[in-house]
Order: sequence, then structure tokens, then C-alpha cells
Amino acid sequence: MPILSALDFQGSIADCIIWYFVFVYTTVLHEAGHAWAAYRLGDRTAYEGGQVSLDPIPHIKREPFGMVLVPLISWFAYQGQWMLGWASAPYDPTWAQRHPRRAAWMAMAGPGANLLILLVCGGLLKIGLMAGVFGYPDSFALDRVVDGMGGNKIWEGAAMLLSLTLSLQIVLLVLNLLPLPPLDGSALPLFFLSERAALKYMDFMWNPALRIFGLLLAWKIFGNVFWPVYRFVLGLLY
Repeated sequence: MPILSALDFQGSIADCIIWYFVFVYTTVLHEAGHAWAAYRLGDRTAYEGGQVSLDPIPHIKREPFGMVLVPLISWFAYQGQWMLGWASAPYDPTWAQRHPRRAAWMAMAGPGANLLILLVCGGLLKIGLMAGVFGYPDSFALDRVVDGMGGNKIWEGAAMLLSLTLSLQIVLLVLNLLPLPPLDGSALPLFFLSERAALKYMDFMWNPALRIFGLLLAWKIFGNVFWPVYRFVLGLLY
């Protein structure tokens, strides 16, 4: 790998800070959505753990590797093109077994938070394009859905921030709605199953081997699902 010049290094660090900021708050909002929904539906576990909060500290304390170490290492490993990580919100399994449909709503609240951010971010990007402060990029990347116009550093920074925010919301939405354990989408059948069937289904989904297989399968098929959805969203934006 070539040695970075001082200017390149400073630019890389600035990009890394933006990536990490967006990653943290995208993840925090997702997990806070789970925690808030559980609290509203009768489970205080995440609330008492501090996860019903937009403060990233409780979430980082719960998952320091997934929220700090892995994201930063992966960003440099992928040369600034990708960032991996994870977080989690605790809940009471006995509460989920007593209230399977409430557990399903809790699971959907995380992707729901990402959908809300996606809509707001998409609206801001659309307004920027219409106002002429954003333009279509010559080359596309996850953090370059639009470009800032006129050489204005503020609009350039806003373009990158909003581009990356839009992209990461779609990543989390698509990934978490895959109907595979332990992802949020595996809770979708709970909306339709009887209480007895829901309990059997939940016990089956908790199988550790099945959860590992689900993660491996999700990793395998994610790109095949993500890119068509991503192109569809960009088509609406453009």
C-alpha cells in the first residue's frame, strides 16, 4: 500500500470521522428504536440499561468491540469504502414469550427508525438537488450519492454526510429485514402465528447453530438484495 502524504492522511482521517459519526448514530437510532418500543410495550430491560437514549455512550459500553474497534478497523481495511459493526439492545426473553406480537413490534422498531431517517434524508437530498446546492456526481460511491456544488465546502460536507446517511439506512433496512435469525426480519412471522405456534417458532429461532447459519446466509445473499433496492431508491431520488 503506498504511503499517504500528509494531505491524503488528513483527508482520510476527516472521512473516517464522518463515516464513524454516521455509523454510530445510525446504529444508536436503530437500537434505541428497539429499546423504546420494548419499554412502551411493557419490557423495561433496555430502559434500565440506558438504551432508550440517543446518547451513544450506553450503547458503546454494551458493545465496545462492535461499536468502536471493529468499525474503525474495517474502515481502514476496506480503504474507506465500507464500515462494519454491530450493537444490541437487551430485552427480557420471558416477556417476549408472553407477548410474541409485542416482541415482533419491538423487532420492527429498529428498521422503522432507519426508514424514518431514510425518508428525512432523502427529502433533504431532493430539496438540495432542486435548489441547485447539490448535483449529480461524476463517479458514484456510498458516501457520494450527490456532490456539493460551487466549490462550497459546507455543501460538499453536507453532500457527503447526507449521502452516507442515506446509504447506511438502506444497508441496515435491507440487512435487518432479511427473514433470517438472528436478524429482525426473523420476527415477522410472529405477527401471523398463533400463540402456541409462536412459542415453538421462537424456541426454534433461538437455536445457536441456526443463528450462525442465518448470519452466514445473510452475508452471502445481502448484495443480491441490497443493490436492487439501492438502485430503486436512487431512482426515486434522481
